[in-house]
Amino acid sequence: MSPSERNIENLPAPMKRKFGKIEFDVTTLALGGQASIQWTPNDVDPIAIILKAFKLGINYFDTSNLYDGSQLNFNKAFKQLNLIPGEKNYDKKLRESIWLTSKTAMRWGKPGWPIKQNVRNISNGENVLCAVDDVKRSLTQIFGDGEGSYPDGAYLDMVLCHTLQSTEEVDVLYEGLETPLDPNNNFGALVALRDLRDGTNHTEMNPKNEKLIKHIGFSGHTNPPAMMDMIQRDEFGILDGMLIAINANDKTKMNMQHNVIPVAEAKGLGIIGMKVFADAAMYGKEPRYSRTPADVFRKVGTPELSSKVLIEYALTTPGVHTVIIGIGHIDEDPVKCQLVQNYIAAQIEPDGLSVEERKMIEEHTEALRPDSNYFMTFDKVGLSGPRDVKLVENKVTWYSAIAGDDPISHYEVCVNGELVGKVEHQPQILKSKPFLYELEKPNGEIMITAIDKAGNRATSRIS
Repeated sequence: MSPSERNIENLPAPMKRKFGKIEFDVTTLALGGQASIQWTPNDVDPIAIILKAFKLGINYFDTSNLYDGSQLNFNKAFKQLNLIPGEKNYDKKLRESIWLTSKTAMRWGKPGWPIKQNVRNISNGENVLCAVDDVKRSLTQIFGDGEGSYPDGAYLDMVLCHTLQSTEEVDVLYEGLETPLDPNNNFGALVALRDLRDGTNHTEMNPKNEKLIKHIGFSGHTNPPAMMDMIQRDEFGILDGMLIAINANDKTKMNMQHNVIPVAEAKGLGIIGMKVFADAAMYGKEPRYSRTPADVFRKVGTPELSSKVLIEYALTTPGVHTVIIGIGHIDEDPVKCQLVQNYIAAQIEPDGLSVEERKMIEEHTEALRPDSNYFMTFDKVGLSGPRDVKLVENKVTWYSAIAGDDPISHYEVCVNGELVGKVEHQPQILKSKPFLYELEKPNGEIMITAIDKAGNRATSRIS
C-alpha cells in the first residue's frame, strides 16, 4: 500500500448532508469539472483526479457542456470505474450511489430559433441548439461514443440551466409553462427538460419517451433578484436544485446568503456552493474567468489566506449542502494535495462556525482581496424597501425586500404615519403569494417598511 493510499484510508468517512427535499445524502465536498479536468496542464492527469475523488468517497460530480473536454475526461474515468451502462461489469450500485450533474446554457427547448436580445443561448457553429441537444451531448460524451450515441440506461442525476443572468432569460425558460405550449412554435428549456425527466412528449422533443434526467435546476453567479424570480415562478414542480456562487466576499456585492439562498432552502432545493475561492482570484490570480491551463491554481491556499477557512465559511452558510471545487493538482503528499486538503476542510457541521468567526473571515478576506467577486453584477446597496407594493381595496401586498448585510426581520405597516401592524419576514417562495396585510382604513399614505436584524430600515410608499 502506498503512503497516499494509507493516508486516504486513515481519513474519516466523508460527512454528508441531506440534499434538500431530494432523497439523497450528499458529501459536503463535491468535485468540480473545471480546473485541471477542463484546462488540463501537460503534467496533470485529469482521470487520476476523478479516481482519487471516488476513493475518498466523494459522491457529487459536476461538469457542463461548456467545459471543453471535461465530460470526455469523466467518460475515461467512468470506463475504469465500470460506470458505463451495458458494458461488461457495469456497477449499477456504484452508479446509483453518486450524483452526476451537467449543465446547459441553452434557454430554448427547440432548436433552430434566433437568439433574443439579453438572452444567452450558446450556439454551435451556424446552428442554434437547444437544451435537449445539450442533454444528449452530455450523455454521449460521458457514457457513449462521443459522436451522438449513448447506451440504454444512461442518465444524468440533474441538469442545470447554466449561469442564469437576467429576468429576460427567466421569461424564456418559462415559456410553455406560464404560457400555452405549442409544439409547432418555440418554448423554453424547462418544459422540454421536464419531458426528459418524466418520460413524456408534450413538446414533441422526446418521441421515444426516454427518461434521461432525474432532476432539474439552475445555476447563477451574478444576479440574486433574477435567481429569486426563477425560484418564485416555479408553480410547476420543476426545480430541485440550485448551484450558486457563495464565498467569504459574498457581502461585498448584493449578497446571495440573505436573499436567494433562503428562498431556495424554503422551497426545498438542493443547494450547491461554488466560487469558494473565486476561481483563485482570492489567491492573486487576475479577477476573471479562467481560459487556459496557465490559469489553473495548483497550490493549497496561500500563507495569507487559508483554503480551509474559505471552505468552512461556504459550508456554514445557512442552507448550503455541498460545495463544488475544481482541482488543479493532486499529490502523493496529503499536505500538498488540494483534493485531500479540501476534503479535510469540508468535514464541518452546518453550525461549525459562530457568527463572530464568520465575520472575522469576511473581514480578513475583504481586506486581502476586496475585488475578487468579479463575476457578480450588482454592487452592494444595503437593505431595499419592499418591492412591487400594491393596494387593492383594503389589501396591501408586496414582494420581499432585498437584504443587505443582515437578514430581514419583519415589515411594519403604517397609514398616515401611524403604525397599524407588523408582518414577520419569511422567504417568499412563490410570486403568486406575496406578503399581505389587510387594512381597516386604507385611506391616505401607506408605508411598508422592511427592518433587518441589525435595525436598518427601508420604506416603500403608496399615496
